[in-house]
Amino acid sequence: MTPATDRVTRETVALTGEVVSPWRDRLRHLEGVDAPVVVACSGGPDSLALLALAVAANLEPIAVHVDHGLRAGSDRDAAVVASVAARLGARFHAERVTVEPGPNLEARARDARYEALERARARVGATAVLVGHTADDQAETVLLNLLRGGALAGLGGMPPRRGYLVRPLLGLRRTDTVELCARLALEPIDDPMNADPAFRRVWLRREVIPALERGAGRDLVPVLARQADVLRAESDFLDELARAAWPPPPDADDGSAPAAPLAAMPPVLARRAVRCWLGPPPPSFDEVERVLTVARGEARATEIAGGRRVGRSAGRIAVESSAPGR
Repeated sequence: MTPATDRVTRETVALTGEVVSPWRDRLRHLEGVDAPVVVACSGGPDSLALLALAVAANLEPIAVHVDHGLRAGSDRDAAVVASVAARLGARFHAERVTVEPGPNLEARARDARYEALERARARVGATAVLVGHTADDQAETVLLNLLRGGALAGLGGMPPRRGYLVRPLLGLRRTDTVELCARLALEPIDDPMNADPAFRRVWLRREVIPALERGAGRDLVPVLARQADVLRAESDFLDELARAAWPPPPDADDGSAPAAPLAAMPPVLARRAVRCWLGPPPPSFDEVERVLTVARGEARATEIAGGRRVGRSAGRIAVESSAPGR
């Protein structure tokens, strides 16, 4: 970097800090997060605003763009993000993933994106991956999970932190990120997929939430986001109770657990204990109920998500692979 370029970058970062200070003070959930960090940066207003805020917060962000290859020209978005990162004095890294056509495209693209972001985090030695979900995204997630029958955990929406993943913008609105980009003269990428109501989240954003707000006569995003905070705290507390209740400390090398105590627990706590015990991928309600029938001795085994099988033997239940030959 030449002295002239270095001066421009320092001046740009100083200006960025002045402009974004009202929004920077509203960042949340960054306790214990140190520089450097990865910022998931699609080039939309939320991610560009997050990148600018991370620069202003001295988190030394690396902007990581993940190209899913799902639309023509998506590879050019990386160049836009790289240009903005250079202007803000941030590093840049590009990742490309392959998402095959098929059902639940949004979920599979999300999983591939998070895997790529984690690879980038490990590669550059970052302490966290910051993603630009706002309060509006949280409200949409609550409604999506309601439609899916997500129960209490689903109605808690997206957690502010999960492992290395951090969501610092949950206290901001989508209008805040758009305004911040305008103040910094940043031109976000307009992804046409964000206007396609064939995607359920877009349908909620453009049709369902505005209709609900007209009927309620109020802005529902803060209401839904606040309810998510309350329900997530309650759900986390119940999970702690469930983990403390079952399974007991391991007394076998094979990872099995005694079935009788689980079968005797109140159903609401037993379901949570099973979910915590199984871990990811999250089991469905029906899968949890089938595991409980195994614990009660009403069935010998059941298949669950992730190519797994829960079986009972000698009064104990265990998770094992259901792949052939195992």
